[in-house]
Amino acid sequence: MQLTVVGATGGVGREIVRQALDAGHRVTAVVRDPSRLPVTGERLEVFRADLSDAGRLRPAVAGRDAVLSGLGARTRKDAGVTSRLTRTVLAAMAAEEVRRLVVVSASPLGPAADGDGLVDRALRALLWKVLGDVYGDLRRMESDLAAGTADWTVVRPPRLLDEPGTGRYRRVVGGNPAKGRSLARADVAHAMLASVTDPATVRQAVGVAY
Repeated sequence: MQLTVVGATGGVGREIVRQALDAGHRVTAVVRDPSRLPVTGERLEVFRADLSDAGRLRPAVAGRDAVLSGLGARTRKDAGVTSRLTRTVLAAMAAEEVRRLVVVSASPLGPAADGDGLVDRALRALLWKVLGDVYGDLRRMESDLAAGTADWTVVRPPRLLDEPGTGRYRRVVGGNPAKGRSLARADVAHAMLASVTDPATVRQAVGVAY
């Protein structure tokens, strides 16, 4: 496949690029600063853009089979950036008639799992209290996707870990795994790439966790 990755220098984005290349795909990595992308490969094109202009992004998405987004706020001060930049991506995709989009969000935006206990529900409430502005930004992004025409998938992981991926995690379409408290960024990327060709995830949110 021919894939475009936005937010390619972030923890999840780098893993998407690396795993996609390892799987034999051709990848266009959209970055603001190419020096921050440590991944290399013969099938990798690095496209420099700051996602402020959909017109400038169009060549990076034209003719691609799918776009994957690792965009996300790195600090609370970045709240608002994810929804804003995702709108640019959606506009560029619409202009080029590219429909498939897979984005990363966060598990607290999904429903509490039936198997969650008091600890998990209390943790969920605490996270919303502390990171409400960041989650509000993600909620706006998800609302924009739901209101649009793209064939989107939202992947919602819990706390992200900088650990090697295992490929062994739970996945719930339309919900969250019970007591799912963490997942390696590498496994988030794995789940996102797997979703690209999975029709069951189109216009669905997918909870993933160990």
